[in-house]
Amino acid sequence: MLFGEIMRVALEAIAANKLRSMLTMLGIVIGVAAVITMVALGTGAQKAVQEQIEQLGTNVLSVRPGQAWFRGTRGGGDAKMEVKDALAVERDAATITAVAPEMQRNAQVEFGRTNANLRVTGTSPNYHEVNNYEVTIGRFFDGQEDEGRRRVAVLGGAVPATLGTTAEMVVGQKISIQNVTFEVVGVLGEKGGWSWFNMDERIFVPINTAQFRLFGTERIGSFNAEVRDGSSQTLAMAQIEEVLRREHRLRVGEENDFWIQDRAELMGTQQETTKTFTYLLAGIALVSLLVGGIGIMNIMLVSVTERTREIGIRMALGATRNAVLGQFLFEALVLCLVGGLIGIGIGFGAAYALSELANWNTSVSPKAVLLAVVFSASVGLFFGLWPARRAASLNPIDALRYE
Repeated sequence: MLFGEIMRVALEAIAANKLRSMLTMLGIVIGVAAVITMVALGTGAQKAVQEQIEQLGTNVLSVRPGQAWFRGTRGGGDAKMEVKDALAVERDAATITAVAPEMQRNAQVEFGRTNANLRVTGTSPNYHEVNNYEVTIGRFFDGQEDEGRRRVAVLGGAVPATLGTTAEMVVGQKISIQNVTFEVVGVLGEKGGWSWFNMDERIFVPINTAQFRLFGTERIGSFNAEVRDGSSQTLAMAQIEEVLRREHRLRVGEENDFWIQDRAELMGTQQETTKTFTYLLAGIALVSLLVGGIGIMNIMLVSVTERTREIGIRMALGATRNAVLGQFLFEALVLCLVGGLIGIGIGFGAAYALSELANWNTSVSPKAVLLAVVFSASVGLFFGLWPARRAASLNPIDALRYE
């Protein structure tokens, strides 16, 4: 039997039982669609993390009071850090070009008739430069305004919408923070959220203003240190540690009452976690493909039983065992490939819908599509081989007698 005839007979057999063929393909369709969608979600999340790394900058170290413990701090009750610590690092650490101290607290913010609870950050005039922010409208406050404890504020990119206005309309207007009036002098560009925290929902004020007009304390929550281009992050961390231990008068053998966080390392850890989660989701989706393959094998075995007499007639007319084997193997392969193509289409659609409707980061990877096609074809060959071999091994005489 020629290959063309094998294909024709196989396709006719599939077309003769359309409903059964569609139900047989359903497991493959669901499996492939699940693989495409899950991998698209994982890949999108990894790209989002990578974009955040690029936006935040990989040459910035964060220094916080307390002792590092897992992802938080411990023993930080008595630990304190002040602006003078950050300035000492900027002055004495050769690998550090600039520092930006921060102190943060949630506060009630009023604008017109709108009232919102937002994160207020007291910081230095170079904060946007150290942390790679862009001022889209207006300006950032300057050193004179900081030294004079002026009541000026710069809004994060998402704050105007939270206050029920636009960036263009709010610049130059007055807002109230804890019943203290501030003038809005600028709005930053949006960077998006990181983990559970939206970095654009913050209001920035001069750190001296925050200390003496809002928070009533000189303690800062952290400071960011910009590492000089070409310098080692490890060396920079060592120099920061040396300066702070001296400033805090820590004796040899005493533990640090501060901890230094490499932002790039933290983001990399999050990216690895996202990648592992993607593999887990893809693995679960691949189980659906295996279940679909088992369904195809089951239906093909039923088909062999139903068509035993037909097989006997073909063999009596000269069809070889290889031709019969190829016919049933081709049927299984077609069912898997067609189901795979339909699944790819549904997977693309699901990824697009999640991106547009749920605002999730998705990215369909060509590797995922190739994996889905190859895996579905492999499933067809693997699970179709046993029924095909069973059909090819039938004795023509016994097959003709089968009722």
